[in-house]
Order: sequence, then C-alpha cells, then structure tokens
Amino acid sequence: MSEEIEKKQVVRTAGQIVFAVGFVLIALVLVAVLPDQTAWKNRTKLFAQPRFWPAVSVIGMLVFGGLHLWHQTRQSRKRLVDRNDLYEAGVWLASFEYAGWFLAYVWGVPIIGYLPATLIFAPLLSWRLGYRGRKMLWVSVIFGALVVVMFKGFLHVKIPGGLIYEYLPDALRSFFILNF
Repeated sequence: MSEEIEKKQVVRTAGQIVFAVGFVLIALVLVAVLPDQTAWKNRTKLFAQPRFWPAVSVIGMLVFGGLHLWHQTRQSRKRLVDRNDLYEAGVWLASFEYAGWFLAYVWGVPIIGYLPATLIFAPLLSWRLGYRGRKMLWVSVIFGALVVVMFKGFLHVKIPGGLIYEYLPDALRSFFILNF
C-alpha cells in the first residue's frame, strides 16, 4: 500500500502558479484597502464590528492563497511559470471579452434605446459564439424582441429611453420611451 503511494508522482496542473500569484496579489490589495472600506466602531462587540468579518475573510484569503502559492512553488523545481501556465492564463483572461460586450451593451442602451440595443447585440453575440447560420441569427433577434416585451410589457421594468428617441415626433417618442 505505501509503495503505491510513493510511486504516484504529484503533477502540477497548468496555470496553478499564475492563479496563486494573482490570488495573493488580489488578497494583498484587499488587505491594503480594508481600513478605508470598513469601519471600527467603539463600544461594539467584536463579532458585531463592521470590519471584523470582512477582515477575517480577506486575511483568510491571503493566508490560504499564500499557502497555495508556497505549495505550488515547492512542486515546481525547474521553472515557476512555463508555456502551459501562460496559455491557461490566456484562456482565463479571454472571458473578460464578454464583460466588454456587456459593458458596450450597457453603454449603448441609454444612447440608442433598449429595443435597438437588444436587437443589435443579441445577433452580434450569437455570431461571436459561433452561431452564424441565418436561422440562428433570426432566432437571436426574435429572442431579443421577446426579452424586451417581457421586461417592458409584462414585468414593467422602467428602463430610460434612448437619446435617439428625442429625434422622433412627439407621439411616437412617448410611445417608444414607454414601450421600447
């Protein structure tokens, strides 16, 4: 039994060093801003302090992230960061593209309106995700229209009208601001 355990070699998976370093850096930043973001109240019990639980979690994040980094550096004797680690980090960073799409949508809604922005971004995102057929692009447009009808019509979500609605005639402008 003990021979089997000794024969197993611990292999580091790609991206662990990059993840650990990033995690520790984020934890250090959070520890540094903790006094500015939380308060310590006089005459308040320790567990009721506004700073106590955030401090426990951020310090725990730093300690356990540091232990993970220490463990990963002990396993990697040749190089700390190799090509596979950088490739894995690139895969992680690629997800921020969709945050950019979301921000563009959020910035576009007050300018061009909820309906036009949704009808533009739904097929654009479908195209980006690889659904490039005519049928799927039309499905995304119909889905976008249904989302607008659901939010504005049934759920009565109040979303400000777009700036381009100001150029419409009065009656049409009111209709678009209320419904689209």
